[in-house]
Amino acid sequence: MPAHRAEEPMDQQFTDDNPRGLYFLADLINAVQDGSGATPAGLEAVVEAHGGPPLRLTGTTAEEVREAVAVVAGIFDTKDEDSAAEAINTLLDRYPARPRLARVPGRRWSLRTQAPHGAQPAPWLLSTAALALALWLSERGYCAWGRCAAPGCDRYFIDTGRRTPQRYCSTRCGTRVRVAAHRNRSQ
Repeated sequence: MPAHRAEEPMDQQFTDDNPRGLYFLADLINAVQDGSGATPAGLEAVVEAHGGPPLRLTGTTAEEVREAVAVVAGIFDTKDEDSAAEAINTLLDRYPARPRLARVPGRRWSLRTQAPHGAQPAPWLLSTAALALALWLSERGYCAWGRCAAPGCDRYFIDTGRRTPQRYCSTRCGTRVRVAAHRNRSQ
């Protein structure tokens, strides 16, 4: 797995145009993938950074969350809308969302999944993911997410562009690929 740089992913700052909480999911997948979110404290920190409920994970519940993250990553790897919709519908059937309007300080109202009292973190995460992915797929009409196409980078991102599909997680990765292609043509 490549060493990841500490940079802000393309279009994934905390802004008011947050696409249905998907930045949270991409950040969570990336944190688990690069190891920074593999621990209970790391997972809790990602959830807290995105205004999620306070989690107190044990080794067992953290493993369940990592398994849930792997399920979500599988959907993020899906490029076919029909396959993605089927996977999302399976999650919605298995983990029905209880959407609520919520406001994170300093941001607009957003639709969030409320965990039932006593709910375990992994089912809450899968319910949240199902709702967020369903809303984004239905709004965009295609799988507007992906994994960086730059060699040596496996980071996930949310495609918020309107024209051509996004291929890179950051401007840095896109520029690196374009510069390498230019150098290869010049030789």
